[in-house]
Amino acid sequence: MQHRTFGRTGWEVSEIGYGMWGLAGWTGSNKDETGAALQLSVDLGCNFFDTAWGYGAGASERILGDLVRANPDKRLYTASKIPPKNFKWPSRRGFLLEDCFPPDHIREYTEKTLTNLGLPHLDLMQFHVWEDAWAEDERWQRAVDDLKREGLVSSFGVSINRWEPWNALRTLRSGFVDAVQVIYNIFDQNPEDELFPLCSELNIGVIARVPFDEGTLTGTLTAESHWPEGDWRNTYFVPENLIPSVARADALRGLVPDGSSMTDMALRFILANSDVHTIIPGMRHPSYVRTNLAASDAGPLPTALLTKLRVHRWERQPTEWSQ
Repeated sequence: MQHRTFGRTGWEVSEIGYGMWGLAGWTGSNKDETGAALQLSVDLGCNFFDTAWGYGAGASERILGDLVRANPDKRLYTASKIPPKNFKWPSRRGFLLEDCFPPDHIREYTEKTLTNLGLPHLDLMQFHVWEDAWAEDERWQRAVDDLKREGLVSSFGVSINRWEPWNALRTLRSGFVDAVQVIYNIFDQNPEDELFPLCSELNIGVIARVPFDEGTLTGTLTAESHWPEGDWRNTYFVPENLIPSVARADALRGLVPDGSSMTDMALRFILANSDVHTIIPGMRHPSYVRTNLAASDAGPLPTALLTKLRVHRWERQPTEWSQ
């Protein structure tokens, strides 16, 4: 496993981290299997784990706390997220700070996260939605500063709404944000336009999420894919999204290098960008852990392949189903 310095925090984080949404927010999880996958990731060098209160109302946070306690000799970086007070994902234009992150709510859910984790402090707390219109509001800034000063949280970050990488630029310039989490993959390349250059300028840590486009870029979905009732993917992969997503993934198959896979190509595309410090794929099975973590040591993709992948950029706008 290779490591990168996570912006101005100075943390040396694994290039492949662990996204923990699937452990509590998707169907098909097996407790014993996910526990084995988590421990295997630690054994293979993964040290960055991203969860949220919203992943099972704290269930995923409790799983992470257990993992940290099971590995007292390892430095594992913990990251979580505060849910918006109105519990609406994503935020919408016109939502006010008091709708989503009033100061007392920021503190309440930071304390709930620490209780769930069973830990005295958190490395990175993030706002689970965001509007750049709140950038200069001193209320969230004071709340963040207080939690840092009290030693409850080391750093704060913003998880940027789907397909809106522009929606945190002013906030980053405030000086109160140490990290951003953003969707970045073969299809969603637009963080390269403005967000990544600003993060580089300000030495902001960058977490790339949704590296497989919620599963499309694994190459395993078809136009007939469906999931059990209650699974979030049924609301995201509506026909108007699933069908074009599968078609675009199918168009990539001929580019996969011999002896490689779609998932390996997807991860190594992201790792080719030095502005990204860690990627957080979901990994519920030990086999996924081995496959995904191996991408870190596989080396860069050939320049010619990266050039070909760039033309698969897909410009998308948020819709009612793209939560």
